Amino acid sequence: MAKTNPAEFVRQIRNEMSKVTWPTRKEATVTTVMVCIMAAIMSIFFLFVDKGLAFIIEQILKIGS
Repeated sequence: MAKTNPAEFVRQIRNEMSKVTWPTRKEATVTTVMVCIMAAIMSIFFLFVDKGLAFIIEQILKIGS
């Protein structure tokens, strides 16, 4: 692999960074809000799944005693 000097490396980074499409403030805000909403929904879902499984396991363990 060819060695690249630090100045050339920085030029390559700047060139690649100019190709990046950055999100607008509105897009970033909407995406952030959607992630927070989905995290809340999934946490509630897993709360109910956990409580349901705990109840089922508790009932199974009561049968044996």
